Amino acid sequence: MMITLTKRGYTGETDLEPIAALINACEAVDCLDEGSSIAELRQEIEAPDVDRDRNLCLWETPEGTLIGFAQLWIPESGEVRDGFLWFRVHPMFRGGTVEGEIVGWGETRMQEVSRECGVPVSLRSGTRETDGDRIRFLESCGFTINRYFFRMERLAAEPIPTPHLPPEFTLQIGEQQKNGDAWVELYNQSFIDHWNFHPLTRDRLDYELANLPYRPAFDLVAVSPDGQFAGFCYCTIYAEKNRKTGRNEGWITVLGTRRGFRNQGIGRALLLAGMQQLQSAGVETILLSVDAQSPTGALKLYESVGFRKSFAKIALSKALDNPKLAN
Repeated sequence: MMITLTKRGYTGETDLEPIAALINACEAVDCLDEGSSIAELRQEIEAPDVDRDRNLCLWETPEGTLIGFAQLWIPESGEVRDGFLWFRVHPMFRGGTVEGEIVGWGETRMQEVSRECGVPVSLRSGTRETDGDRIRFLESCGFTINRYFFRMERLAAEPIPTPHLPPEFTLQIGEQQKNGDAWVELYNQSFIDHWNFHPLTRDRLDYELANLPYRPAFDLVAVSPDGQFAGFCYCTIYAEKNRKTGRNEGWITVLGTRRGFRNQGIGRALLLAGMQQLQSAGVETILLSVDAQSPTGALKLYESVGFRKSFAKIALSKALDNPKLAN
């Protein structure tokens, strides 16, 4: 559909309602379980690592109807600076010029980052494995598939084996609140070997603790006999989302084991302990996401305790040229 569009930046609170309406109009057609609300959008957009002036963009019809929204998340680290592009286009306006304008905006913004930082950049995006139209569109723009991520689930009512940490290791709870710096270091050292890793910051942790669901009992850390944080499991129940969907689900949000402590059964023990906490909280289904090619063997671990794949997401990327760097 060829129309004249107006592109503009995010202007604040008044944009939240039309953005939420656009996302939910897409959800009504796509059924991806990715609807949103004004409150959820506010939490995400107000996060400390979101550049609201430069990394959010809206597309409107001449009548002022919002039909496209895009957000870039650009971690401030790495030899190559990545821009993660998330976008939605109203179902009535797909397949025209809107998607191309969104990708063009993302490329232009990342080239600005390259000039400012003097490093190569890439644009990344993702979608469900079953969304052939989105995959073909991204590939037509020069994106290539790099990775598959699986959503997995398990019924909480199924028996959960008893967790066993190595001798003299202890399980502590609530360390994100009690010892945030050490928890952030543990997180980063646990995921440093993972594909496309970007460090967690203390500012981000503090923001999530203040704005997202948190229960100390779901915040588990394995501590070695000499007092080191060796591994962690963090679980979440999104009560508002469960109310909207009518489901009763809990998440293994993150699970990791620090270098030097792997292959001792710590990750398995923490996973089982987290599952027990969610089971005790009364959830019906336990969910998680995993890199299908995780170098730590996470997929096999999850399968071994009863998790099964429900769907896959694909990560795609496109390297962007900066002529100044080439010279």
